[in-house]
Amino acid sequence: VQLVESGGGLVQVGGSLRLSCAASGRTFSSYAMGWFRQAPGKEREFVAGISWSGGSTYYADSVKGRFTISRENGKNTVYLQMNSLKPEDTAVYYCAADLTTPTGWGTPDVVYDYWGQGTQVTVSS
Repeated sequence: VQLVESGGGLVQVGGSLRLSCAASGRTFSSYAMGWFRQAPGKEREFVAGISWSGGSTYYADSVKGRFTISRENGKNTVYLQMNSLKPEDTAVYYCAADLTTPTGWGTPDVVYDYWGQGTQVTVSS
């Protein structure tokens, strides 16, 4: 099982980035997925989660209205569209999968058991 993030980079304040997470090794379409981030000196925090079908999504208050999580089950890929980026969004972003709960919801309290290696997002002011 492997999760590989891509799409990170350096962007100016107010800019946009789209992160992708490609999953391989098994079918992920029946499982919830999520995005987390960790800034230097801070703990990893939940950013967004999506249910197995994509019908339900959940966001941290800090990103609501700016970030959108989505998935393409046919491609085993989950995305995080990030708009109106702020310096405080600077962090390493991680993709995660909950492979122990079939038809999971992706709520913030989900315990994710598979993680990607992360991709750096830097927002300059």
